[in-house]
Amino acid sequence: MQTLSFKPIADHALLVRLGDEISDDLNQQVQQLDRAIAQASPKGLRETIPAFVNLLVDFDPLVTDHDEMATTIRALVGKGEAATADSTLREVLVCYDDDLAPDLEAVVQATGLSREAVIATHLASTFKVGMYGFAPGYAYLSGVPEALQLPRKPAAVRDIPAGSVLIAGPQCLVTTLTMPTGWSIIGRSPTEILRSDPDRPFLFDVGDEVKFKQITRSEFEELSTGRTG
Repeated sequence: MQTLSFKPIADHALLVRLGDEISDDLNQQVQQLDRAIAQASPKGLRETIPAFVNLLVDFDPLVTDHDEMATTIRALVGKGEAATADSTLREVLVCYDDDLAPDLEAVVQATGLSREAVIATHLASTFKVGMYGFAPGYAYLSGVPEALQLPRKPAAVRDIPAGSVLIAGPQCLVTTLTMPTGWSIIGRSPTEILRSDPDRPFLFDVGDEVKFKQITRSEFEELSTGRTG
């Protein structure tokens, strides 16, 4: 277990940090603690929001406080159900055609790999959902192999379509809305991450594993019919 630290957020939340560097092992520890807190249901608990290396614990300040919640959380470390217990393998389709992958050639040049090798490396990787980000359905996936790890662009590019498959550093992402990004765009997916089911609004759960499957342009166009974003 990494060194545990607590940071008060306003009067109603506590940021629990378990480490500093993104890794599957550390993220599993975060998820395990998240499950332990949910199972214990300490008084005043409103919500927990797991991320890669930390966990935000929101509580009712009229019922409990930062110190009491921190004491409770310390006692729960290492006691939750294993984070991989309910992990599900999800498949995401992706087309790597040039106009759908505007940064693929730049990735080829930066890595020294061939186009085919970049695609094969991405397809061979197993990614893990570490957290949801600032936009609906933005699932941040860890697992980009070192051969493909590149820094973000110096400036973001506007109007990147929904479904774009992005990489930056050790992370991968499938966009769900038309938004700017500074990540490298290496393909596009017709797989719907945002769903119409109110009981399950996102395709992924934190802790799920993700594999990408290559499709042709004609398959992409057929599956994308009627998609909005």
